Amino acid sequence: MRFMIIVKSCPEFEAEVQPDPDPEVMAAMATYHEELAKAGVLLDGTGLKPSRTGWRIHYGKEGRRVVDGPFAEAKELIAGYTLIQVRSREEALEWSRRFPNPVREGAEAIVEVRELFELEDFTPSEALDKFKAMDAMNKHA
Repeated sequence: MRFMIIVKSCPEFEAEVQPDPDPEVMAAMATYHEELAKAGVLLDGTGLKPSRTGWRIHYGKEGRRVVDGPFAEAKELIAGYTLIQVRSREEALEWSRRFPNPVREGAEAIVEVRELFELEDFTPSEALDKFKAMDAMNKHA
């Protein structure tokens, strides 16, 4: 089972001039991710640059249009993620409870956890077979 631990953004992360990360937060994150790696459950994890460096693709009747950042609601944005693979929802919950405060200790922050779909979750189809073939190629690369 794969889970994504999503660090929700905040005005501080979206600030026009991004300060260097708090050394205590960086140390706590490094230790936490090292523990995940040693346990063999860490798949990936990184922070994202502020939304002013990104864009969104909006789909509608007229087709697609690109909207450049920044985006207004910081609390609705993602500032980073950690991707883990564990045996159960309970194990994911235990790891997520240990996730360090991404802002700084005592500050308000939100971390959301979501399970990823696995190919086995979907009804068999020709399109699903294509995804399975790509997955097999990636595992052998």
